[in-house]
Amino acid sequence: MALRLCANLSYLFTERPLLDRFDAAARAGFLGVEIVRPYEAPAAALRARLNDAGLRAVLINSAAGDWAAGERGLACLPGREAAFRDSVHRALDYADALGCGLIHLMAGIRPAAVAPERAAALYAVRLAWAAEQAHAAGIRLTIEAINPHDIPGYFLSSQGQAAAYVEAVGADRVGLQFDIYHCQRTEGDVSRRLAEFMPIIAHVQIADAPGRNEPGTGEIGWAHLFGRLRDLGYAGWIGCEYVPSTAGPASLAWRVRYGLPPAEAPRTPIPETRP
Repeated sequence: MALRLCANLSYLFTERPLLDRFDAAARAGFLGVEIVRPYEAPAAALRARLNDAGLRAVLINSAAGDWAAGERGLACLPGREAAFRDSVHRALDYADALGCGLIHLMAGIRPAAVAPERAAALYAVRLAWAAEQAHAAGIRLTIEAINPHDIPGYFLSSQGQAAAYVEAVGADRVGLQFDIYHCQRTEGDVSRRLAEFMPIIAHVQIADAPGRNEPGTGEIGWAHLFGRLRDLGYAGWIGCEYVPSTAGPASLAWRVRYGLPPAEAPRTPIPETRP
């Protein structure tokens, strides 16, 4: 089975302004893109660049809250109900405008003064509410476990914890966003965890560990893992969410090394529908 790569425009081609990264991704052979912070530009401008480049919007993140103040999502934070709901509605508006079928709902960092049980209760209720809003709009949410080295205190820290929430809400409404880099940094045993959670995985992201650079720069066995994804029948997108270790085309050469060459398909504007 062919694996599909999408470029994370918040990590790749960052020497250019956000709106110019779409064309760069298309010229590099990508057919899809994902964006951590799409709210830096109007949705209509993003849509125009998608169409001009012949790209598909695969995934966007919900707003993280006050990033400068250290917020990394709002779903588990007491006292942020209104801001959380506004962030969900805004994400849904952007996803609709972009024809994007997946929204990563950021969980947030549990404040030290908030008991784990309280944060868990808030998160469960808010995730269920957001999932219903998204489902009504024909969009699926994803949730992701993030390693404590990169974001200390992030509410979701293991694949099993995230998977339990997916199962509780329903995999038709919420899918697991399996980030191989985060899994390796926190838990390891990536091959077995991919197999265990494959039925609920909606999206995969990649970066090598420990430096979060492109595949082939660290300790992860990518030839094995890409083969494992094929063997498991993974049909979703693979988001390239890594920090390039070098500038220019050299940071993309790993695709050929691991049998994932740039796409050669002709590019035409994508229709106003989601995948």
